[in-house]
Amino acid sequence: DKSFRQSYVHTRDHIDKFELVEILRDRYTVEPFPGYEKVKINYQLLKSIVVQEEKSWQTALSIVKGVYLISDLSNGKLYVGSAYGEYSFWNRWKEYAKNGHGGNLGLKEIIKVNGIEYADNFQFSLLETRGMNSEDDEIIRRESFWKDILLSREFGYNKN
Repeated sequence: DKSFRQSYVHTRDHIDKFELVEILRDRYTVEPFPGYEKVKINYQLLKSIVVQEEKSWQTALSIVKGVYLISDLSNGKLYVGSAYGEYSFWNRWKEYAKNGHGGNLGLKEIIKVNGIEYADNFQFSLLETRGMNSEDDEIIRRESFWKDILLSREFGYNKN
């Protein structure tokens, strides 16, 4: 309980009030994969997932194809992309974790101008998933559909 108005506390003034609840047996990593409809992660978390090769994320993102969204939280611009082929989303998102832009022209431009740190503004989410037996052409058509719906060519980072 707080007896003050400020929204934050100085640890040095309150450390004696904290209670140790748990000591983890293993080093803390990222949370397990939450389900396709709940994916909403920032760039730093994506990097952690990829670097740690978190198995639940790796498995889940490797067994479906689909369409994803990158939102630039600093200006509201969107990028719509698709993932298919071997390991699908996992391989695609590993590229973003490496360089922040994944090779996409619009994102590449903004990273070149502002540096890799700019990727900290990016939030990654899934728009739709399909089974691995889905045709790649259908995934590409769905990507185009979402680009049209979200106007990411006109007002976002999609260049095609």
